[in-house]
Amino acid sequence: MTQGWSDFYVAVAGASAALAGLIIVAMSVTIKQILASRTLPSRAGATISSMVLILVLAILGLMPQSDVALGIEIIVASAIALLPPLLMSQRVLTDTTYQVSMLIRVSRVIMGVVPVALALVGGILVIGGLGAGLFLVAAGIALIFALSMLNAWVLLVEVQR
Repeated sequence: MTQGWSDFYVAVAGASAALAGLIIVAMSVTIKQILASRTLPSRAGATISSMVLILVLAILGLMPQSDVALGIEIIVASAIALLPPLLMSQRVLTDTTYQVSMLIRVSRVIMGVVPVALALVGGILVIGGLGAGLFLVAAGIALIFALSMLNAWVLLVEVQR
C-alpha cells in the first residue's frame, strides 16, 4: 500500500526534522515568556510532539513492512502523540488568565487534536487495507505542518507583545 509514497515520506522526514529544530530554537529565545503563561508550555509541548509524530510517521512509512504492521505502528505513535494536545486542551479550556472567548478556546483545542486524530484514524484504515488511510495520515501531516508554523509564530513573536 505504501508504494508510491516514499518520495512523500522522505520529504516529510527532512522537513519535520528541520521545523522541529526551528521551533525548539524559537522556544529557547522566548522561554521566560512561555514559562510565565499557564497555557503556552503545553502548547509548545503539543507542537513539538506533533512534529516528532510526523518524523516517526515518515520513518514508519519508509520501512518495508506489512500494511497491518504499519497501521498498528501509526495508531500507537498517534495515540502517544495525542497526549500532549489533550493536556494542552485541558489547560486552554480552564485558563482564566486571559479574556478569550470559548469559541477561540475550542478552536485551539480542535487545531491541536484533529490533525493527530486524523493520523490515528488513518492508521485504523491502513489496517483495514483501505488506501484512504494513507491519505488521512497525509492530511494530518499537512495540518500539523501548517499549525506548527502558526504555533512557532506565536511562540516566537506573539509572546513578545
